[in-house]
Amino acid sequence: MVFLVLAGVVLVAHFYLWHRMVRSTTGPGRLRKALTWGFVGLAGLLAATFAGTRTAEWHWLAWPGYLWLALLFYLLVFFVVLEIPRAVAGSFLRTPVRAPEPVAVMAGAPAPAAPVEPPAPAPMSRRLFLGRTTAAIAGAGALGTVGYGLTSALGDPVLESVKIALPKLDPRLSGLRFAVVSDIHLGPLTGRSHTERIVRMINGLEADVVAIVGDLVDGSVADLGPLAQPLRSVESRYGAYFVTGNHEYFAPNGPAEWIEELGQLGVRSLRNERVEIRHQGAVLDLAGVNDLNGASANDGPDFDKALGNRDTSRSTVLLAHQPVQVDQAARHGVDLQLSGHTHGGQLAPFNLVVGLQQPVVSGLATIDGVQVYVTRGAGFWGPPVRVGAPPEITMLELRA
Repeated sequence: MVFLVLAGVVLVAHFYLWHRMVRSTTGPGRLRKALTWGFVGLAGLLAATFAGTRTAEWHWLAWPGYLWLALLFYLLVFFVVLEIPRAVAGSFLRTPVRAPEPVAVMAGAPAPAAPVEPPAPAPMSRRLFLGRTTAAIAGAGALGTVGYGLTSALGDPVLESVKIALPKLDPRLSGLRFAVVSDIHLGPLTGRSHTERIVRMINGLEADVVAIVGDLVDGSVADLGPLAQPLRSVESRYGAYFVTGNHEYFAPNGPAEWIEELGQLGVRSLRNERVEIRHQGAVLDLAGVNDLNGASANDGPDFDKALGNRDTSRSTVLLAHQPVQVDQAARHGVDLQLSGHTHGGQLAPFNLVVGLQQPVVSGLATIDGVQVYVTRGAGFWGPPVRVGAPPEITMLELRA
């Protein structure tokens, strides 16, 4: 059902753009036929990208396919926004056709010879003028937006600095620093340099704890293992920790092989469990739960296992990939939840849609008494484009 719905949305989107960019800007003929077949090819490219980029042999489809997806999205946005101005402009461009003026002829005089003039070119119709103007504006807007988003997504993540006060935090733990990163999305569009840059930036923060909050990969260890190798160099005082995101369950062999691979790289996975972070003679509970998507594979989140039988006088920081998991965190007395998943919307105004499914899109908020910090993530999924939501690595400092 999900596949059918997505396929239907893609087909409708391509038909709408064909209507606005081809039918409304050309007359019947070879040009229209050529452009129509071009749109058919782009729809096929997108379908092949979704189906084929999960295997290494078809990774070459990722760049053209996902860039067209980004252009498709922003062309839709610009055309929809321009619908009302287009309709208003159309109402003002109605030019009435004037009848030719009669020529006076004297009785008995021969009729004047009509002047011989070259035929004037047919004026552009109102439909063509509006169609071409609208298409030009939408096309320029979409290309400019995607170009800007491309440089944002492929550039250095923004370093965000956040200080969070926890009411129960032992004063001796005040100043404990977490480097928080999520949604790295190692995949067909990222190289080893993507991971090396993230590791270099994390190490520059000199954090006490590194928290990798899910969606590290988009593929198997066989395909992407070399891209993850720089994680071996992550530096922190008390260790680096990882929890699964939904994309780990989309990997061809599931999350188990990545859990093992990360262990060999020195990154500990918190699988519905918790550890004690001892700092200056005080203790903080750091817990992690599996992603919600693990439930279909009997590997879902277990908050009782991760948070049960603990000393409730201690402050607890929970790593949970999706912000929506905060409802369970609140029932178990968690003080702070660190999440990712949303990408901050990645492609504005898509952030408005994300807000319908998650309680926090990005940044810090308090939900049911639990403080939740949601990072925008350091990578991207699908199009290598970020608009209004630059990639992020967060230095989070706890305060008593």
